[in-house]
Amino acid sequence: MSEYNPRYAYEDFTVGSEWPLPAKSVEASEIIDFASQFDPQPFHLDEAAGKASILGGLAASGWHTVSMFMRMMCDAYLLDSTSQGAPGIDFAKWKKPVLAGDTLTGKSTVLERRVSKSKPSLGFVVLHHAIFNQHGDVVCELQNTGMFTLREPAAS
Repeated sequence: MSEYNPRYAYEDFTVGSEWPLPAKSVEASEIIDFASQFDPQPFHLDEAAGKASILGGLAASGWHTVSMFMRMMCDAYLLDSTSQGAPGIDFAKWKKPVLAGDTLTGKSTVLERRVSKSKPSLGFVVLHHAIFNQHGDVVCELQNTGMFTLREPAAS
């Protein structure tokens, strides 16, 4: 069995640091597939219904947008970290529709952090996330607290 040595631990999430998220192209087929399973509203399933709605085109469900963000965050840093999950999210705001053909990018910014009093090998990191479309418009904002183990518990 190989030893897992993640690159990022609590100590790497310093207040003010920004973590870029990789680009994600949004395909019509994935919008329809996600919506068919989880949010089957017409503007998520049909281009004409999307154009006739206030969304202006075939639009990803907000839940799909959050799911795509989660994958972007995993690929950027979470899968190579000491992440222990999260106790929830503070908020998720869908600011603009994510349409078929959009390319998303984003960033995570560390707002706060603290070491657990009851578990000194665990730290809590408050992250603000912004997701942008190819025009630079914010399409989604989220904030949550992530839990990460410390590389050196006694040092922090």
